[in-house]
Amino acid sequence: MSKGKGIAAILIIVAATVFFGFMDIFGFGTAKTGSAKEIKLGLDLAGGVSITYQAVGEGTPSSQDMDDTVNKLKSRVYKYSNEAIVYKEGSDRINVEIPNVYDPESILKDLGNPGTLYFIKHYGADGTPNYSESSSAKSGWVLNKTIDELKADGSIVIEGTDVADAQAASSRDNMNNSEIIVRLVLTDKGKEAFRVATEEAYNRNHDVIGIYYDNDFVMVPAVQSVISDGVASITNGSKGFEVEEAEKLASTIRIGGLKVELTELRSNVVGAYLGQEAIKTSLLAGLVGFVIVIVLMIAIYYVCGVVSAIALALYAALEIMLINGFGIALTLPGIAGIILSIGMAVDANVIIFARIREELRSGKTVDSAVKVAYAKAMSAILDGNITTLIAAVVLWIMGSGSVKGFAQTLALGICLSMFTAVVVTKFFLKAIIALGVTNPKWYGVAKDKKPVDFIGKKGIFLGVSGGVIVIGLVMMLFVNKNIAGRGNALNFSLDFLGGTQTAVTFDKDYSPDEIDKLMVSDIEKIVGDPNVIVTKVQGSNEVIFKTITLNTDQRSALNKFFGDNYGVDVESIRTESISSTISKEAQRETIVALLVACVCMLVYIWFRFKDIRFGASSVIALAHDVLVTLTFYAVAYIGVGSTFVACMLTIVGYSINATIVIFDRIRESLKEAEGGRIDLKKIVNASVTQTLSRSIFTSLTTFVMVVALYIFGVSSVKEFALPLSVGILCGTYSSVCLAGALWYLLRTKFGKKESK
Repeated sequence: MSKGKGIAAILIIVAATVFFGFMDIFGFGTAKTGSAKEIKLGLDLAGGVSITYQAVGEGTPSSQDMDDTVNKLKSRVYKYSNEAIVYKEGSDRINVEIPNVYDPESILKDLGNPGTLYFIKHYGADGTPNYSESSSAKSGWVLNKTIDELKADGSIVIEGTDVADAQAASSRDNMNNSEIIVRLVLTDKGKEAFRVATEEAYNRNHDVIGIYYDNDFVMVPAVQSVISDGVASITNGSKGFEVEEAEKLASTIRIGGLKVELTELRSNVVGAYLGQEAIKTSLLAGLVGFVIVIVLMIAIYYVCGVVSAIALALYAALEIMLINGFGIALTLPGIAGIILSIGMAVDANVIIFARIREELRSGKTVDSAVKVAYAKAMSAILDGNITTLIAAVVLWIMGSGSVKGFAQTLALGICLSMFTAVVVTKFFLKAIIALGVTNPKWYGVAKDKKPVDFIGKKGIFLGVSGGVIVIGLVMMLFVNKNIAGRGNALNFSLDFLGGTQTAVTFDKDYSPDEIDKLMVSDIEKIVGDPNVIVTKVQGSNEVIFKTITLNTDQRSALNKFFGDNYGVDVESIRTESISSTISKEAQRETIVALLVACVCMLVYIWFRFKDIRFGASSVIALAHDVLVTLTFYAVAYIGVGSTFVACMLTIVGYSINATIVIFDRIRESLKEAEGGRIDLKKIVNASVTQTLSRSIFTSLTTFVMVVALYIFGVSSVKEFALPLSVGILCGTYSSVCLAGALWYLLRTKFGKKESK
């Protein structure tokens, strides 16, 4: 590259960074499209719509029916946002909270009246039509009889509860043409009734069976064959379905098939759980951490540090724009994904810069050192990022709720970090070299490092880790359960256990900040819970406080607090028990997704490294990190809420990346030693030592970001940042001290006899 081209390249990159940064701040046009302020925020950061449904009908529905209804309702509301929350209030109510939506009426209109779906015969037992075509009706059909009359004469073929599942799908028609359909799977109870009804309609010259939902027909399809196996396909005749039409019909059938019929009790626009203060402090923490990281990069890596600073700035600007562009709702777990991806962006740069210094030590020119460093570092960067990307994709596909939000921001960050590290940084370095900055002292020359005997100390490392894990297990299984006031292995918050919801109407409109400063600390003392969730109902003076389950004395004390200090009419305070917002089904989904992600990572590492022991060692190290972090949760007895999942996912993603870098160096050393005497102990020690500065510095930069969150964050953010910082330190420890030792043990104990 010539000097002129070098100047042009630098100007292009700097201009791109400034441009994207400018767009993040100001956006495009008068509408400010694309600015950071336009980013969608989750319910915890922005608020949204809250709808409370009441079960109708005689008697109180069973707990099982209510749980089933909650789970099915989630599949419907997730179309608005993966961050939507559905939970029980009392014994016969269900709350739905959807972020970034501020028009309850539009949501209610779209959701309709859950649990009111019927498949109706065309003709009743008396031979008269149950419904007729009508040009004035929106659906083209109008019901001639009441639902009670239809039930009485047996005209209701099946109800929504008889439909096990409904999904949009692709099929082939009689001419072998592809068409979009809606596939129904019926329950055993509904199968026989549907067979009889379709046989009757089929023999009546392909008569119709109407699908009736929320006081209107959604479709009246003709019966083309007798359905005897309980699996039916709905087509839209010669016109065919569009994909969106089929998905909407399937979704309508699913929500209409809830076990409990629901009616709207109330709907509100609610404020953010964490409030504006949490957003401000998180942004401040991110800015402070980012500046510290850049200063550290420049101080340690000189010219390369300046290059990485510009690349990181471009990375951050692109990340904000693409989060906005893809419509990803940013939540606290999403922020965790961004933190992890920033750490990985720094990591890729550090790997390259360390390689450059090693090549300069061998006497190469700066230009040559950069070329060789990129060639050698590429495998570690690709393997580390692809392994973490695999985990992110699995969690994106299989996870639910906030797990998807975490996976989305992480996957986006990984792709961007690889681009900025591999393309932008390299381009910029070449431009600087073209300008004549070729003195090795401006890049730093690596010094010879005496290998540290990590393998010789493996017994100590394994013993310390085993001891910590045993302490954690003892605390969880025996100590915490028997300490007065605890009773659980971990300090599970209302996200996992459910709790009490107290709705208070004040005589004035308190802002979220006023509520936080004036009330929350006193409420936390009364209820003995540092994780009080406060939601303000916009347009009113009502505030909802969610806490752990309160006994009668605690409820009375809380009511007295509001009455004595704020003049609230105690009789007007509504108190209800609420279920967990993270259902057991969601917990199972997350655990299964994590296990599948670990298996996929294991397979990828096995494929890339041609040795399953690398993958097995990585997974064991991940398990170690999770267990040690659980030990911290158990010993400190800090709250385990929705951020717990994000914390664990961040630790897993961070740890696997650090481990892959070390294993890549071991793999490289093994290739260099082929044909000669292989001293595994020497290779492992040298590989860990050579990558030690990278491991420490990458951990330091990510640790700085998390500590900044802890220092500046509100209480809920601190509760997330503290265990995450412990997990980052633990992940570094396991990668440096355990991963190589585990591989060495597996290789020497379960491999061919070779030099140790």
